[in-house]
Amino acid sequence: MDDFWVFGYGSLMWNPGFAFEERQQARLHGYRRSLCISSNFYRGTEEKPGLVLGLERGGSCLGVAFRVRGQDREPVMIYLRERELVTNVYKERLVSIALSDGRRSSAVTYVADPAHEQYIGGLGVAESATIVAAASGRSGPNTDYVFNTVQHLQEMGIRDSLLESIAKNVGTLAAQPAAAVSLP
Repeated sequence: MDDFWVFGYGSLMWNPGFAFEERQQARLHGYRRSLCISSNFYRGTEEKPGLVLGLERGGSCLGVAFRVRGQDREPVMIYLRERELVTNVYKERLVSIALSDGRRSSAVTYVADPAHEQYIGGLGVAESATIVAAASGRSGPNTDYVFNTVQHLQEMGIRDSLLESIAKNVGTLAAQPAAAVSLP
């Protein structure tokens, strides 16, 4: 069985959770990283959903590709499907990637399903920041997710100006004092 690649664009980049033989930066054309998935479990609640990353059509996305041994295909794919397809807001796709060493390959990745009820693409920076600043779920505050993502991207030399703008706005919102409560 041949080796295969997995493309990560969010937490999978620094926390893959599976064994791999090779790791390098890669670019996926035709999709962009976006806070377009409503999270009502891990980073939010039913009452105050948060936002997590997905791949939306358009542009390109710099991420990380992992080469996995062919003999590990079954356990890795089981793991990825359990991790990424919990609510089916993502669709598993085989995409073409450009590896940083100049090679091209196909890779498994997970893209946002715009027909799914959790998909909320098209949000602006201010609206995204407001949602993120107010949400917290089982995995902690949504702010931690966004700040951690931006930090890890920067450590890997990957700039994402939109996500950085959202994080900056979240930081500004978090620094503002809570509104005074007027009592009757």
